[in-house]
Parts: sequence; structure tokens; C-alpha cells
Amino acid sequence: MFIIGHRGARAVEPENTLRAIREGMKCADYTEIDARLSKDRIPVIIHDATLDRTTDGTGPVGSYTARELRKFEAGKGEKIPTLEEVCLLVTGKCGLFCEIKEQGSEEEVCSVLTRTGPKNLYIVSFHHQSLTAARSLLPSARTGLIISTTVDNLPELAANLGVQAVLLRWNLVNPDLVMACHDRGLEVISWTLDTPAEFGEAADLGIDGLASDDPCAARRFFREK
Repeated sequence: MFIIGHRGARAVEPENTLRAIREGMKCADYTEIDARLSKDRIPVIIHDATLDRTTDGTGPVGSYTARELRKFEAGKGEKIPTLEEVCLLVTGKCGLFCEIKEQGSEEEVCSVLTRTGPKNLYIVSFHHQSLTAARSLLPSARTGLIISTTVDNLPELAANLGVQAVLLRWNLVNPDLVMACHDRGLEVISWTLDTPAEFGEAADLGIDGLASDDPCAARRFFREK
């Protein structure tokens, strides 16, 4: 089972910052980030559509240029990184899960990933159209559909969409669904798992990967198991 550092290692360092990604890379096979566009359509790494929760700025991310976004504090002296900065940091060292947060940003995101992205790359999203676009723009990347609520006929839906993985909220994972997805050739990845009990249950369920806010805790568990 592979381990993904959720937003880098958000339990330990400020989420979606280079500091968090460096921490997560100590233990994770992949780091996971959230990509949005600045006003000047530069892919930047931040989860929310607004600055308020994770920085000392306010208002929509898309109302500022990439240069203006650099002025905001994202915790412990960190700035909001660009997607290119993240790619340059992880390439050759760690795989990457890049979540497309906004429909219509696929061309810009995939352009950066094509130039500087790591070989071990997943493009993931809640948005079906974003995944279809990503598959066309960057066919070498694996794609994954993120699911946070119960979906009827999920394995069939995901297979028909052409993705390689489904990323399930942890409370949705059950043995029958894991088996049905595997029967369709789909990887099953779950989020967000942070306790030994969750790690152990995930192993028993036979999922392929998990995302954790503390990937080093997950790594320790599986080393000692």
C-alpha cells in the first residue's frame, strides 16, 4: 500500500506549503496538493477558493496575481507556492497527486505538469470534465475520481470515465466496494486516515493507497506491523 502526504503533511506543517511537502516527502510515496489559478492564470497551490483560512490574506485566490499572492503569509514564514515550484521540489524524489480544484484550469495545470511534473503523477478531481480534459492534455498521467458521498454504480461510472483510480472518503470504504472497483481494474485510494486503527483497517480492506495528514505516522505503523 502506498502512502500519500495529504497537502504535504498538514498535521505537522502549514498545509500546501513547500515546508509541508518537504516534511511529507520524508515518509510518503506521493505528496498531494491542490491547484487553483491566480488572476493571471498561474497555477498556485492552495486548497480553499479564498485566502482567509490558510493565510493572512482575505478574499478570493483568483482576484490576485501570482506575484501578489506571494506577499501573503501561509504559516511559519511560508508563502503560497506555484505548481511549478512544487514540481521542481518533488521531481526525482517523490510522486505527485495534483488535484484540479477549478473547472477551466486544466490547460494551465497540465502545461506545467507536462514541463516539470514528476514521472509518477496522478491528476485527480471531483470534476468529471476536468479529468476528461486532463486525459486528453496529458495522457501519460494517471487520473483519479475523488468521491465524498455515496454514488450509485461507482465502479461502472469510474471505468466509463476512463480513470485509473477512485479516491474515496474513508467512511465510504467497504469490502464489497473495494472488490467491485478492483474487478474493474480500478485502484482504490482513501482519504484522510490518521490513526493506527484506520491504518490497520485499511490494510485489512486491501486498498491500494491512503492519504494521511501525518504520512510519517502511517509509515511507522506499516514498518512496525
